[in-house]
Amino acid sequence: MSTLRALVIDRPQVLSRGVILALTIAAAASFLSGYYGAPVMLFALLLGIAFNFLATESRCEPGIEFAAKTLLRIGVALLGVRLTLADMAALGLMPVIGVVGLVAFTVGAGLAIAPLLGRRWRFGLLTGGAVAICGASAALAIAAVLYADKRAESDTIFTVVAVTTLSTLAMIGYPILFTAIGASELEMGFLIGATIHDVAQVVGAGFSVSETTGNFATYVKLQRVALLPVLLLLIILFIPREPGQRIALPWFVIAFVGLVTINSLGLIPTPIRDFASDVSSWLLVTAIAALGVKTSLKSIVTVGPRHIGVVVAETVLLLIAAIGFVYLWREIH
Repeated sequence: MSTLRALVIDRPQVLSRGVILALTIAAAASFLSGYYGAPVMLFALLLGIAFNFLATESRCEPGIEFAAKTLLRIGVALLGVRLTLADMAALGLMPVIGVVGLVAFTVGAGLAIAPLLGRRWRFGLLTGGAVAICGASAALAIAAVLYADKRAESDTIFTVVAVTTLSTLAMIGYPILFTAIGASELEMGFLIGATIHDVAQVVGAGFSVSETTGNFATYVKLQRVALLPVLLLLIILFIPREPGQRIALPWFVIAFVGLVTINSLGLIPTPIRDFASDVSSWLLVTAIAALGVKTSLKSIVTVGPRHIGVVVAETVLLLIAAIGFVYLWREIH
């Protein structure tokens, strides 16, 4: 009876204040994002940081920790309802080859650049994966399987801020750049989908050009997102464990792959899929809000210009490689 009471009554009460705080910040971030048209995750981070003084408050700390870890993992798992295997097959073989190659190249670039700039290789893998795949969501998922200590918090929060900010700048600047180099609508769709970090900014940039570009950009972006579980599996199988880490496949990775498979078979009704997708978005924003609460401005400032240099270099290299692939694609056709 005492165990049941702890699970049903005591634990929810302990967690409630911190979770409610994170949810409130997430709701405020969503409102501001809709009003100003800026990335919701950036607002969630900044608002969360403003409440850093509650991070160690005994009544809020357990719930904040729960939101930053458990709710995060549930949100990542539910991302699987947004994808199907058909999304990757719909564009033919050449874009798939391009996406896989660009993701592998960017992750490898992160691993190479980070040590050159005096950063740990794990930071290069974290940022390279975030830049290569799907920005903030990838950063959260990768950090969950890559780290076993508190270094994950400062590295992850910085990565989320960096890729979200760069995505916003890219959403504005990339359509102008791709028009200037003479890219067609389909080529711009590929370039936008292959280079901008976050899904929302891909959609915004793509449809600002045309419906054709927007649709193609979205498909290409989904192919990048679909590679997230592949990268997580590779990290689990081949990256040396840190003290305290177990060699095991996290439940949320299994759930992600399972939902992609089920969704590909058409077994998830549309209303349920839409609801799960919305829940995933809310959970991820809430988790980022909680991470923001746990992070002080000092921890962001102290990362230094070399951290920034790693992410910017990865972003620029991805852009150059994607443009090079499009020129190669032209020659083949």
